[in-house]
Formats: sequence, C-alpha cells, structure tokens
Amino acid sequence: MLTRATGSVGDELAQQIPDVLRTALGPHWEFTVDGPRIEIAHPHRETPYRPPRRPPAWRDLLGSLELGFAQVGAPRDVCLPLRWGRETELTISAVQALDPILKDGQLRTFRSGFIPQPVVRFTAHRDAAGELKDGFLTSFVNISRVQPIQSMDEYGAVLDGWLTVLSQVGFHARHLSIYGTLTPWRRRQVEGITLRFRHLDLPLGDIVLLWNTAHPDRLAVDLGTGLERLAWARTRESWPSLIYGRFARVAPSPTLDAIRTATLLLGSGIAPAARGAGGITRRVIGAINPDAARLGVSAMVRAVYDYWSLFGPLHAPWPEIARVIEKQGSSDRSGHGSPRKVIDGAISPQA
Repeated sequence: MLTRATGSVGDELAQQIPDVLRTALGPHWEFTVDGPRIEIAHPHRETPYRPPRRPPAWRDLLGSLELGFAQVGAPRDVCLPLRWGRETELTISAVQALDPILKDGQLRTFRSGFIPQPVVRFTAHRDAAGELKDGFLTSFVNISRVQPIQSMDEYGAVLDGWLTVLSQVGFHARHLSIYGTLTPWRRRQVEGITLRFRHLDLPLGDIVLLWNTAHPDRLAVDLGTGLERLAWARTRESWPSLIYGRFARVAPSPTLDAIRTATLLLGSGIAPAARGAGGITRRVIGAINPDAARLGVSAMVRAVYDYWSLFGPLHAPWPEIARVIEKQGSSDRSGHGSPRKVIDGAISPQA
C-alpha cells in the first residue's frame, strides 16, 4: 500500500522537478503546474496521428528499443529470473533489480540499464464479466530503464532520453505527454514520486524517482512501459490480433492468456505444485478452457515460446511445455495424477 510520504526530502525533490524537466526537455514543451499537479505537452499536440500501415515484428521492435537505449547511455542488461521469492513469488517489475539499494541499504543493484523483463501479474484491469480489458495481460514484457542516479539532472536526462528512444521507434513528440502529481509517496522503506506518460489518450507507463527513506541521498530511477502496450499505441490495431495473431479467433481470450502465461512459467522452470510459485503455474494451467484445448495446445505454445525466447533462453523445449500443460490440465480436471510426476524429466528448476 502506498501512503503519503512525510518529511522535507521528498518535498524538496518535488519542488525541483519542474525546473529540472524544463532544462532537460528544452523550450518546445508546454508546462502546466497547478499545485502538486503537473502536465507537460507539445504545442502541436492536435496534429492528426497516422499509424503505420504495417507494424514491425516483435524482434525488430525489441532491437530498435535496445539500440535506442544504448545510444542514450542505457545498454541492455540480462533479465531478472522470473522466480523471485523475496517479497513476491514471481518477478512483477524490473524495478525489483533496485532492491539492494532501495530496500537493503546496499550500494549495488541486481541489474542496471535497459531491461526487457518478462513479468507475471494478476492485477490487470478486468470488465464486469471478469475478463481482461484490452491493453492488459497476465504476462507481458516490462520495458524498463532502471538505474541509480547521482543528481536530479540525471533524472531529467532519463526522461529526455526516453522521448528520443520513442522517436526512434516511430512515435512523435507532438503525440506524447507527461502528467501526474508531484506528491511523494511511501511504501515501507522506499519513497518516490511518479509521473506518467501517454500517447494521445492511451496511458503507456511511468517514470519514478525513488530513494531509500534511511538514505535519501541514494536516488534511483525506474522508467517503464509494456512492450505489448507500446506496440498497441503505435499501431492502434485490434488488441487480440496484435497479441495472439492467427490464434485470436481460435479460443477465448482467457484461455489464450493462460497458455501464454503457462508457457513463460514452465519455460522459466516453475513447475506445477501445490503452493508457492508452482501453485501459480498450476492455477494458470487450470484457467485453460478444456473444450478449447481439446485438440492440444502445441501450436499456440510454439508461437508464444518463440516470443518469450526473444528476452532470454527458456529452460525446456516447447514440445515438453505443451505436454505438461495438456497433462496437468487433464490431471487437475480428473482429480488424478501428481503435478510433480507430470513434470519429472520435462521441466528443470530454474537456478
């Protein structure tokens, strides 16, 4: 739970942000500051938007992001393991790479720079029927720049660099805006100030200035969006078609989302179990509609396996993952069979 931070450090940092961003972004932006509220927009924001005729392949989009971040001083780092086991069973954000400096009082991080981090979350927005709304997934790629910073000028440079990266993947500054509140928040030993950015009317992500309550001089920044949402904002095509391609009309979206997520979990070495991270895998597989998957899940697994492999090697071949999903699903529905026996020899635990 986030609470309003108290104390002068956060307020002092908040007061610096408008001037820091004015200096970093230059004169071609309009700033509106009303109390703690801030909005930064381009003067030509009413210019019509024309999406590309053909969206880039996921590999090409990732490559453009990697090149763009490297050019602004944030080379790519390897992803965090999906099995986390600290405050969360699974990795839910690349910002967890900053845990040592933000939560443990150490002068180090697990990772730093550009991280295209696969994550699993169960907090996505849903409609009245309980189905995921467009723009949300249980598993997605958290495109992030996470790093310690030494000054507020670096914070401004990170945001300016992000706008440069976005321009290199086809966005134009006139369709982007930054907004939010300068009110600091606190969660346990970490404090921060969050500003969000959007493309036209679609929220994309945020940039968060962070510091440790006991060591407020140790600043860090977490800039993040979702790769899938970024592609959606760029192309404005149908969300199911963008995410599931030729499978979009083959099965209900909840089943496709579950197969996509189960492939990531099993590929990361997180086998079905009664509790813990393995319990999450079992829960996800149990969400697959048995009628929709009656002819097998191998084609869908192979497609999403190729997608997840863009961000790091998986620990099992796709045919074994498909076999485990089908076997586990039938075992859970029949009430027979052991999850552990199902995966013996198929999925190796993640180191």
